[in-house]
Formats: sequence, structure tokens, C-alpha cells
Amino acid sequence: MDRLSPLDAEFVEAEEEDRHVSMAIGSIAVFEGPAPAYEEFVDMIGSRIPLVPRYRQKLRTVPLRIGPPVWVDDPHFDIHFHIRQTALPEPGGDQELAQLVARVMAQRLDRDRPLWEDWMVTGLAEHHWALISKVHHSMVDGVSGTDLYRVVFDAAGEEIPSPPPARREPLALELAARAAGDLLLLPGRAAGAALARLGQPAPSFRQIMGTAKGMWALTPSVRPARRSSLTGPIGQQRRFSWVRVPLDDVRAIKAGLGGTVNDAVLAAITAGFRSLLISRGEKPHAHMVPSLVPVSLRAPGQENIYENRVSALIVPLPVHLSDPVEQLTAVRTKVEALKRRQEAAVGQAFAELASYVPYPIASLTRLGFRFPQRDIVTVTTNVPGPRQTLFCLGRPLVEIIPYVPIASSVRIGVAIFSYCDQIIFGITGDYETTPDLDVLAQGITDGVAALLKAATGSSSSSRRGEAPASVTP
Repeated sequence: MDRLSPLDAEFVEAEEEDRHVSMAIGSIAVFEGPAPAYEEFVDMIGSRIPLVPRYRQKLRTVPLRIGPPVWVDDPHFDIHFHIRQTALPEPGGDQELAQLVARVMAQRLDRDRPLWEDWMVTGLAEHHWALISKVHHSMVDGVSGTDLYRVVFDAAGEEIPSPPPARREPLALELAARAAGDLLLLPGRAAGAALARLGQPAPSFRQIMGTAKGMWALTPSVRPARRSSLTGPIGQQRRFSWVRVPLDDVRAIKAGLGGTVNDAVLAAITAGFRSLLISRGEKPHAHMVPSLVPVSLRAPGQENIYENRVSALIVPLPVHLSDPVEQLTAVRTKVEALKRRQEAAVGQAFAELASYVPYPIASLTRLGFRFPQRDIVTVTTNVPGPRQTLFCLGRPLVEIIPYVPIASSVRIGVAIFSYCDQIIFGITGDYETTPDLDVLAQGITDGVAALLKAATGSSSSSRRGEAPASVTP
């Protein structure tokens, strides 16, 4: 029985506060065919689940909310419930696959079972088949979610332990008693942490100063964004699209114009949002598109810890600039300044502090003082994936398309994922308010091409996945 961390609990409560939100992250792995038989695939996944024990655990709420939710073994775990199969009318292309992903990801996971699903999808063009992986954000973040691919698909010859017998599901009274005990011990834990800090004055002082600098840097970032059609109420249904970009193109941009791969993709996304705003008849202004950019706090070797260990930067995308090189320069300058001022340290400090706040107080504070946020307009996650080709039952993995959920008043989110020699931008949009998601996708494609031309004088070879024309709820 494991308690959820404060951040993991936030992702659970986000669904409780908004009936339209599904906080599942996902990805679409496309393989060369032929697809394996369903039972063959089930047996393969089942044999690997002992490597990820969380996949056999479900969520339980503590009575009276005196403690955070906990993970407990599901005594009735049925892998066939979690692994599903469907087919597209042949030959299924990008548009048909995008429509299916939008429908699957919009639906909430069953809280009475482990919070994950795998969907086998056949009928794709070129004799391909796909696997839609759907996992609740309270279980994994982008880095640990990526590691699941290595666990499931790239462990040939690895000795896999037999799964231990499921532990008895605790009674509600046991959950309450343990949570009450944790509350009684919390002051001692907090005092112990404070004494440990006092015993290391130099590192503690550096951390305090770094956090203070980060909070000062964060102050202008959290001011309300300039109003636009990019934020507002969202519904339950989703649209989905993606853009494919050769990794060599982004490397050429980095080599020719400076900065990092992350700077280049953020500049391309900036171009996409600028195009979207102009197509809607809105004039792009500075601080119109602040983006939440997650930052991993994992140390090397912690990729297989399946919980969220992230902080974040808030990066205003410079959509008011029309020149692609100026956009890249502005992004690079801002990101470097935020890192130098340790803005991510603020999120880490708050996460550490939250672990010493009694859960009932923290939960009531979140529920009682929740108000519509206006400082974040989009989220852009960038996760490096495996560089070597992975296989599933002998079938090579061709590409991985990422999916990021949206919530609150954020109507569009972008996930960037690299695999082998390709980068894919997965674009999630609210169904009702973003019928023009393809404009954003084309804008990202054009942004990469413009940056590459500025860096090398040649055009990009990026390709855009077709945006779904419609998704029937």
C-alpha cells in the first residue's frame, strides 16, 4: 500500500473537480505488420507486468479524505480488461488513426481498476498496426512513461520474476487508521527534515537562495496572459493531430542558429500558434501564449520509478515576432534566463514542502481556493525517447506519437517525442473550440522549414500528420 505523492494526488483531484477532464497521458506506437494475435500479445504483456508492479494496483480513496489516495493490489486483476483490440477500415491513414486516438483518450479510465489501457489497432495502411497506450498521469510522467517502452519491448533475454501473489485489499478502517497514524507522525518528520537542513547549512543556504531567485524570476511569468481564443472553458471530447520532423533538421537548426533542440522545437511551436492566431483574425501580442514546460527532476537511473518527479518553467512563446530567427533567439534567451534564475527550483521546493502539509488541509485549500487560471495558455512537453529501434514480438517499432492531456482552461497542448531519427509533435485540442487544429500543425511544419532555411538555406523535409476533420463524440 503506497501513498500518492502530493503532485500525483493533484492529477487525481483534477478529474474530481472537472467532469470534462481525463488526466490520462498516452502514446501511439506504430509497428510493421503483421499484427500478432490478440492472445499472443496479451501473454507477452502479462509476462512483463511483474517488472511494473503498479500496473496491477488500483486507486483507493481514504475515508473522510484524512490522507492522500493510496495504491493497493487489485485482487481481481484481469489483464483482458486492460488490453483491447479494434480495427480501422482498411487502409487506415493518419486521419482515421487520429480520430480513434481522440475518442479513446477523451474517455476516463475506470477508477475501480488499475489505471491503464492498451489498444491494439489493426487495419493501418502499409500493413502496419498500432498500439495506443493510455496511462493515468498519477502513475507516470513523461520520462517514466517512456521507460515503459524499454521495459515492455526491449528486454529480450532478461529474466523476469514471477509476479508475487496479490496482497489482501485493505479495509476502509485500515486505510483510515494508517492515514491517521501518518498525520500524527508528520510533525516529527517535518522537525527531522528541519534539523537535517540545519546540519548542512551551506547546501541549505544555497537551495534557499536558489529558490528565492526562482520565485523572483517567476513573478512576471505568472501574471495573467493577454486574452485570446486560446483559453476558456473546454468540453470532454478531443481533437488530435501530429507533425513529423526529421531529427537531422532540428540538429541542423541547432548547429546553424545556436541553442538547444528544445529551443528549436519551442520556436517552431511559436510559429504554429502565431499562424493560428492570425488565421482567427487575432493580432499576436507578447505574453499572449505563456506555456507550461515540464522539467524532469529525476537523477540518472531513476527512470524506472513510476511516479511524477517534475517541476516546470513558464515560458512565454514570442508569437508577437514574425521572424523565425528572432523567435528562436527570444525563446533561447528566455529559457536560459529562467534556468539561470532557477525557476524550476520553485516547483521542487513547493513539492518538498507539500509533503509536510497535512493532506486534509492541502486538499481543502485546493478545493476552497481554486479559481480559473489565466497565466498558462498551453503546455509543451519534450521527452527524448529511445535512440535504437525497439521490437514487439519481432515486429519493428516504426514511430511513437505522443499525447498530452488538457485541462482547466487550456484548450491546446503539444507533446514532443523523439525516437530514432524522428521527432513528432503530438497536438491535443478541445473538440468544440479548436476545429482548426490543422492550422497549428501546418504552422509548426512551416516554422521548422523557415528555421532550417535560415540555418542552412535548404527547405525542411518535415511532414504533417493529417488533422482529424471530425470526431463523433
